[in-house]
Order: sequence, then C-alpha cells, then structure tokens
Amino acid sequence: MAGPWDNRPPRRPAPPRGPRGPDDRAGPSSNPRLSAAAVPAPTRDAPVHATAGAGEPAHGAHERGGSGHATRREELRLYGLNAVQAVFDRRPEAIRKVYLAQSRIHALKPLLAWCVKHRVGYRVVEEEDLDRLAASSHHEGVVADVQRIEPLPLEAWLRGLAPGAPALAIWLDGVGNPHNFGAILRSAAHFGAAVLLPARSPLALSGAAARVAEGGAEAVTLVRLPDAAAAFAPLRAAGFAMAATLVRGGDDLFGARLPQRLVYVMGAEGEGMDPALAAACELRLSIPGTGAVESLNVAAATAVFLSRWAARSI
Repeated sequence: MAGPWDNRPPRRPAPPRGPRGPDDRAGPSSNPRLSAAAVPAPTRDAPVHATAGAGEPAHGAHERGGSGHATRREELRLYGLNAVQAVFDRRPEAIRKVYLAQSRIHALKPLLAWCVKHRVGYRVVEEEDLDRLAASSHHEGVVADVQRIEPLPLEAWLRGLAPGAPALAIWLDGVGNPHNFGAILRSAAHFGAAVLLPARSPLALSGAAARVAEGGAEAVTLVRLPDAAAAFAPLRAAGFAMAATLVRGGDDLFGARLPQRLVYVMGAEGEGMDPALAAACELRLSIPGTGAVESLNVAAATAVFLSRWAARSI
C-alpha cells in the first residue's frame, strides 16, 4: 500500500470578509479619459474591501442567480506578479478587474494601457487593501479578477493530442493542499505535462496555487476525469501506460524503462494512494534515496518523476 508523500499542514482560519466594494469595471477609476498610449500614475481611491477569499472567484457580473438560474461562479481572484502577467500574456480578454500598488505601475504599464483601451477597471490601492483582497500578504503588489478556465473533459484532451506524439500527464489522487498543487503546476508547465483531476475531486485552481505556480498555471492543461474505472480504458486506448508512484516497494524510477506516453498517478498527501488504484496500474515506481527522511513531499516527488520521463531517451 502506498504511503503518504507528506502531512497536510494545519489550516489557517479564513480572514473576515468586508462588504462589497464599488463596481468600476467600466474603466480605470482614477481617470477614465486616459489614453492607451500613456498610463500616468492614477490617484488613489478610497480603501477597498475583499469580495472573495483567497482562491475563490469574485462575485459580480459573472455570478447569476434567481428563478431558473443556478448561481455560477466564473471568476477567479489571482494575485502575484507572475500569475497576473501570465494571464495578460496568454488571454488578456479574461481580465475583469485589476488592483495594484503604486510601486507596480511601471512594471504593469502595458497591462494598464490594455485596461484603458478595453475599458477594464483598475485601481491603485494601499498594501493593506491588497492584503484584504488577496486574503494574503504574498500578493506582490497586484491582484486581479479573471475569467476561470474549466478543465477539459478527458475525451476532448485525448482528441487534441498529436497522433503518435509523446505525451505525459499527472493524475492527482487526493492532492488537496493549494501550495503543493501550485508547485505541481509549475513543474508540469516546465516539463509539458497535463494534470488530470479525479471526477469528484474538489481540487481546482486557486489564487494561492496560481501564485506558487509563478505563471505556470496558464501553461498547463487541466483535465477532468470520469470515474477511475471509466478513465483507464480511453487512456490505454490512446497509448498511455499508468504508473503508480509509491513511497516504497516500487521499481527503481531511475532504472525503469518509461514509455513515450505515460500517466503518473500521485497519491494523496495524508493517506497515500488508493490501493485499488495503485493495483490497477501496470507500473509501480519509487524514488530511491538515503532513507534519512521518510519521503519527499508530493510536489517535490512530482518534479523528480517528471524530470525522469523527460530524460528517458538520454
């Protein structure tokens, strides 16, 4: 039976939420007549209040409710310079609102010019306002509400693969810590791996995970799996081998011959991998070590597994 990669850290209580701030999506609140060619430092607004906790989508125009309409949350609150910049680089049309510190105006000048041109609201606020908006002090001077991308269905992802091309994916069986998830996304972006999310897993991209991913979240394809029993057949039909990643008892990762198409199944942080899922995999792999520590945590282990696959032909 697979053991845990690491122990889940204690939860921190969520900060209190303030009332909803004014809506300024029509344009930059400092001066709506600014041209896109030059973005001078806007004047400061009154303090703002968080509308969603860290990693939660913001409430606003994209949340609908009422008779016949289930409430939908389509926005995600991101923070961190690289996380926000990655969205601007890859899908600027997803940006709904930006909050930034005065010190970030120069670094974010192209983003602010785009906001002016497309009438997307931005606001210069104090550090403590950013702390509240992000529910974190690790915002690096910028917070943004952006449109969330939903994971692809498994069949859609498989259809999009180039025929016969090498492909790599990570199946996250029970991983829940957002910081570990963010570190996994960063490694997945570096090595070009997709991330497969179980059907009933609550795991989703959050502001905390995107910040830790340092922009990598925008480069990784997230895939929503059907039930485990229904996921194996289409993956194998597409040429993927399944590898259970075990703390101990598996074949030496560095001595194993890895196929061109591979799914690493990473176990839960606290309980380890589901034994039935591990038994269904044709490969069982472990990372050899000195034994000085019980194991690597799930994010560090993922990076090692991914790098070994990338070096398989060397």
